[in-house]
Amino acid sequence: MFAAYVLCTCLAASACGYAVYLNFAGAPFVAETAQRLGIPTSLMVPFGILLASAAAGLLAGLAIPGLGTAAACGLVAYFVIALSAHLRARDFQIAWPLAYLSLGMAALATALAYHGPLG
Repeated sequence: MFAAYVLCTCLAASACGYAVYLNFAGAPFVAETAQRLGIPTSLMVPFGILLASAAAGLLAGLAIPGLGTAAACGLVAYFVIALSAHLRARDFQIAWPLAYLSLGMAALATALAYHGPLG
């Protein structure tokens, strides 16, 4: 179980790190997606900061279990909201949000299975 927990946590943190890079670098497809959803591109840096915090929390959770569980909960909430923003705007290009949501849910599930609900 420990190997699955570490693998899922590291994969989710790595994916968040990549998303942070895309947000901070101002990747064209990220800006296009924001425009399609009616989200100002000026919010890309704050979204990147949220994702960076989640990635750091997931990795710190390897040493402090409660922190990792909280970070995984926040990451799942972030991507549930992102997915709902896509659906609200009738934008059905949801493969990336679903992939990130799946990674966050896997990190949360394995953290809860390994540490228990109270960390």
